[in-house]
Amino acid sequence: MKKKNKQKKKNHLTFRLNVLFFVVFLLFSGLILRLGFVQIVEGESFVSELASTTNSTARIDAPRGVMYDRFGNVVVDNQLELSVTYTNPSRTTKAQTMLDIAKDLEPLIDIDTDRVIERDIRDYILINMTEKERYELVSREERSKLESASEEYQLEVESIPQEQIDSISEKDLRVLAIFREMARGYANSPQRIKQRITEEEAHVISENLDRLPGIDILRDSSRSYPYGDAFRSFFGSTSTIPREKLDYYLSRGYDRSDLVGTSFLEAQYEEALRGKKAVVESIMERQGSKTIDKEVKERLGQRGNDLVLTIDMELQQKLEDIVEYEVRKTGYSYIKDRSAYAVLMNPRTGDILAMAGFTGEGELRTDHIGNVNNMYEMGSSVKAASVLTGFQSGVAQPGTSFNDRPIILPSTEPKKSWRTFGWLDDRRALEQSSNVYMFEIGMRMANCHYTAPNTRCGWTTGSIDRAYNEVRNSFSQFGLGTETGIDLPSYSSGLIGGSEIPGNLLDLMIGQYDNYTPLQLAQYIATVANDGYRMEPRLVREIREPSTNPNEQGAIIQKFEPKILNRVDMSDAHINRVQQGLRDVMTRGTASGMFANAPYQPAGKTGTAEVTVTVGQGENRRSIAGNTQSLVGYAPYNNPEIAFAVIVPDIKLDSRGGRAGVAQEISKKALEAYFDLQDVRNGPTPVDEPILEEINID
Repeated sequence: MKKKNKQKKKNHLTFRLNVLFFVVFLLFSGLILRLGFVQIVEGESFVSELASTTNSTARIDAPRGVMYDRFGNVVVDNQLELSVTYTNPSRTTKAQTMLDIAKDLEPLIDIDTDRVIERDIRDYILINMTEKERYELVSREERSKLESASEEYQLEVESIPQEQIDSISEKDLRVLAIFREMARGYANSPQRIKQRITEEEAHVISENLDRLPGIDILRDSSRSYPYGDAFRSFFGSTSTIPREKLDYYLSRGYDRSDLVGTSFLEAQYEEALRGKKAVVESIMERQGSKTIDKEVKERLGQRGNDLVLTIDMELQQKLEDIVEYEVRKTGYSYIKDRSAYAVLMNPRTGDILAMAGFTGEGELRTDHIGNVNNMYEMGSSVKAASVLTGFQSGVAQPGTSFNDRPIILPSTEPKKSWRTFGWLDDRRALEQSSNVYMFEIGMRMANCHYTAPNTRCGWTTGSIDRAYNEVRNSFSQFGLGTETGIDLPSYSSGLIGGSEIPGNLLDLMIGQYDNYTPLQLAQYIATVANDGYRMEPRLVREIREPSTNPNEQGAIIQKFEPKILNRVDMSDAHINRVQQGLRDVMTRGTASGMFANAPYQPAGKTGTAEVTVTVGQGENRRSIAGNTQSLVGYAPYNNPEIAFAVIVPDIKLDSRGGRAGVAQEISKKALEAYFDLQDVRNGPTPVDEPILEEINID
C-alpha cells in the first residue's frame, strides 16, 4: 500500500514539471515571436523614428564671479546679453550643410567681416564650386604627381584665380564670416557666432529657428568695467581656451568652447571665478523637414565666486589722474617716450592699494602692468639696502664715517658723489645721497681699503665675486632682484647685470647696475618701513560666495591673511638707524624742499640713475644723456600705513629743457590724496558707459 502511494506521488510530480516546462516554452516562444515581429515587421519604422529624433545636451557658461574693491565697490561686473550659437550635431556634418545654414542666417543678423582672411575666401569659393569646376582648376598631369587628398585640396585652393577672390560680394563675405565661426566649433558644443545680438535680431532669429537646425539663442554675459580703464589691465582678460592649454582644461572638466581667464587676475583666480554651467537638454522629433515635437529640460547654472580686492578704486582713480597729469605736463622734458609708474601699498599687510602707469611717445596710454613687468636702474633710492648691507657685513656700523671724495680706480672713470662731502656718517650719507659712502661699503666688502688713486687696494677676483653674492643676497631679502610673490600668474623678477668687475660692484651699491621693477622697489621700502618684515604683496583679500542681493556680498569662502615672506637678517637697531636716515632725507635732505613740512611725516629716499637713450634713425641717430628719477618712502614715519615707489624714466639732463623732481611731485600728490581720503570719501567715479570686454575667440 505504501509503495503504491509513493508511485502515485512520483507520477503527480512529473506531471507538474511537464506542465511547468510547457508554460516556460510557451513564454519563450511568445517572446521570440514578439522580438521577431518588432525587428522584422516594425523595425524599419522604429529606425525611422530614431533617425528623426535628436537628443542634444548643451552646457552653457554661467556668468563669472564679480570683483569688488576693498570698500565693496563692484569694479568688474557682468553684463547679460544674448548670443546666437551653432551646435554641430556631429563631427561628420558636411561643410555644404553648414554653409546652407549660414546662407539662411545671413539676412537675419549683422555680422562683422573683419576677421575673414584670404584663405577663408579661397575655401569658401572651393566649397561653392561644382566637381567639374574644381577639377578644371588643376591639370591632370599635376594631379598625377600628388600623393594624398589633402595635397590635392591644397593645390586646388592655391589655384583659385586672384580676380575671383577680389570679386567676392559683400553678401558672400557675410555668409563666409558666419560659416567661419560655425566651422570652428566642436561637436555637441555651442559655438558663438555673434555676441551681443540686438533685440530685433533675437526676435527674427527666434521666428526662424525651425529652418535653422543647430542655431539657437543663448543667454550670455560679457565682462563689464564700471570705472573704465582704471586698473583695467590688472583685472585680466578672458578668451576661448588657448590651444597649448587645451588638454589641461579638458582634464579639469572644461568644454572646448569654454571661456577662461587668460591673463592676470582672471587667470590667477580662474577656479574661483568660473561659474557652474547650466545644462540644457533638447529632445527634438522631426518629420521630414519639420519639427513636430520639441522638449527642453534645463538645469540652472550659478555665477562664479566673487573676489574682494585690496585695491582702493577711489585712490586708484586719483593716482591715475596724478600720474597722467604729471607725465603730460612734463612731456617736453622726456628724451623719447613719456612714462611714469607708481605703486602704493600697505607695508604692514602687503595690500596693494593702487598701481598706475602711463607711457607713449605720441598718444599717451595706460601701462599699469609696467609696474610689475618693466625694469629700470633705480639709482640712489636703493641706498637704504646698501647701508644695511654694510652694517650686516660688519664693514660699517651706525655712526661709521667715510671720506666722501672722488674714487679713482685703474681703467675706470672717477667715481664720485653729486658733490664732495668730506667725512660723513651713515645718516648724513642717506640724507645727502652720498655715492662714495656706498662705494666704500662695496669696496670693503670686497677687501678693498681705498687709500690713494689707482691703488688695487687688496681685492681679488674671489673677494669681488663674494662681495657681489653677498650684496645681492642681502638686497634680495628686501625683494630687490627676486620674486615679489604677488598673486599674479606672471611678473618680472628684475635683471642682473652681466659683467662682475670691480667698477660695476660700486655701481651696484648705488642702484646703477642691476634692474628692478617698480613693485620690487615698493616691496623693498615697505620692508624697511615694516621693521624688516617683508610682506607678500597681494591683490585679493577674500573669495566670497556669489550674492543674490546686489547691495550685499556673499559669505566668505576663503580669507587670505597677510603673509610674511621673510624677516631680513639684520638687527632692530640697524633698521631703526636707517629709518632715521630716511626721515632725515625728507626733513633736511634731498627731498626736504617738497616734504619738510608735510603733516603726514614721511620718510624716504630719492634716486636719479644716469641713462643714455639712443634716438633718431640713420644719419640722425644719436645718444642723449638723461636720468631715471625715483622716490621711495612711507608715512607716517612713526607708524607707517602706506609705502610708495614712484619711477619716472628717461628725463633729460639739460636744465633748460628738463624738469627736476617729477617723481617727487607725483609722490607728494599721491600721499596727499591718500591722507585726504582718510577724512572724506565720495566713492570712485563711474564712467558714463561701462567698458565691455571684447572676447578673443581665435
